[in-house]
Amino acid sequence: MISYGLRLSHYLGVFNRRTCNIFASSVCVHQHYSSSTNMPKTAGILIIGDEILKGQTQDTNSFYMCKTLRSVGVTVCQITVIGDDMELISSEVNKYSEKFDLVLTSGGIGPTHDDMTLEAIAKAFDEKLYLNPTLRDLCKKYFGDKPVDSPQMKLAHLPASAELFFATDPKTGNSMKFPLIFLKNVYIFPGIPALLERQMEQAKHLFLSGDAFHSKTLLVNKFETDIAQVLTKCFEKFSPQGLTLGSYPDWFNNYYKVKLIIECSDSDIVDKAEQFIHQQLPSGSVLSDYKSLELKDGILPLFEKDFFRETSHSLSANFHKSMDIFAEALIRYKREEIIIGFNGGKDCTVLLHLYYSAVYKFDRSRADNLIGLFIKTEQPFDELERFMNEITQRYGLQTINFEGGMKSELTRLHKERPEIKAVIMGTRATDPYSKNLQPFTPTDGDWPPFVRVNPILDWSYHDIWTYLRSLYLPYCVLYDRGYTSLGGKDKTRRNEKLKFVDEQGIDHYRPAYTLQNSENERFGRL
Repeated sequence: MISYGLRLSHYLGVFNRRTCNIFASSVCVHQHYSSSTNMPKTAGILIIGDEILKGQTQDTNSFYMCKTLRSVGVTVCQITVIGDDMELISSEVNKYSEKFDLVLTSGGIGPTHDDMTLEAIAKAFDEKLYLNPTLRDLCKKYFGDKPVDSPQMKLAHLPASAELFFATDPKTGNSMKFPLIFLKNVYIFPGIPALLERQMEQAKHLFLSGDAFHSKTLLVNKFETDIAQVLTKCFEKFSPQGLTLGSYPDWFNNYYKVKLIIECSDSDIVDKAEQFIHQQLPSGSVLSDYKSLELKDGILPLFEKDFFRETSHSLSANFHKSMDIFAEALIRYKREEIIIGFNGGKDCTVLLHLYYSAVYKFDRSRADNLIGLFIKTEQPFDELERFMNEITQRYGLQTINFEGGMKSELTRLHKERPEIKAVIMGTRATDPYSKNLQPFTPTDGDWPPFVRVNPILDWSYHDIWTYLRSLYLPYCVLYDRGYTSLGGKDKTRRNEKLKFVDEQGIDHYRPAYTLQNSENERFGRL
């Protein structure tokens, strides 16, 4: 007789006796301080499929499973990826079942020859497969009347002691069509991400641990090496009460260098650990107001009259002046007639955000279809190309990519895309040969005929950095490493005006936004 979750709840109630034992084969992407006392329910995950090991399919299932289990108080201790190998699957299931309270598998349940997870799990517990009458009827309803040994009916063969849990659809109140299969403490999920995520969401309440996790995230503007001793002291002080403390560096964030995650089943311990870290680190190390500006409706407050006034009067005036220019450009030119020049530099990063904001505010239908022109320089920085990829995805920017000299590539653009009439430029009046430019300036006579739209002509170097930093907008990380103006590798150096020597006699460079004299902005250009 098929049970619909009664025995499942029994297992979930009693399997809380093992502790994590992470071996070298487990997935361990970063240092994580953990305590062995007051351990919550433990879990191991098996990702099954040759296609994962061959790099033919990217595994997203383990991430989703970990996130979901963590949300219900379960600690995932180990993840293993294995191929379509009957003996190996069977062996790993057996070992995981002994080590952890819960075992979750993903993949290998289907109609083909390489779908062997159910048979391997049966083998792990010395059982045989049999035709489950409930699944037989479901398969018959879906596929029609097929032979017992057909690929379609392979889905209906389960280990002898396997049971089914039919989740309830929250929208209709009806039972879901296909159940979660489990036996002992092993729960068998499909490999298709959409199906797995649906089943995990529907079944997660079954995995609830007695102790929920309380968590706080701290963002620290110090290198991990600088705060390691404080973290060790914190862990030693609070780990006996069940504290875990994760430390995760981010080399490309412009505002913090380390993310700390404090977790415990006791919220008071989390609060005390947070207070300890605040007290031990230098003042200002932990960011208290960091919040990256969201796109879409997140940009609308920028248009309030006094939004920038307390930050900078000049920035406030220049922002609204730029918006007037964009508004005029959107009237003059249709969607397909105007593009934005974007090279990943600080000025263009501000320009792109301004352009997106103007389009979203004045003509929202264009916001998801911005077109950019990228003319690649010789010997580009790897960091700049990485940032370009990230930022174009963030704004959904469709780029037209050229490589070569500006004049020749604009000529090519005019020939290949004759409908384009205007290019939005990130030029400031202090740039070389730019002091006489106007907001709408046609190209010179021997250049291809475009109108250069210049919304940030009056912006200063400090306006650019105030805009980026006050809104916590991402920019190329090279600017945090002493570069103030970017070209190709062969023509760009760190700005010596930002150089300083520490107590050990080692050279360092301050970030670009600390440059006091803007006349030295291009000091690193060769």
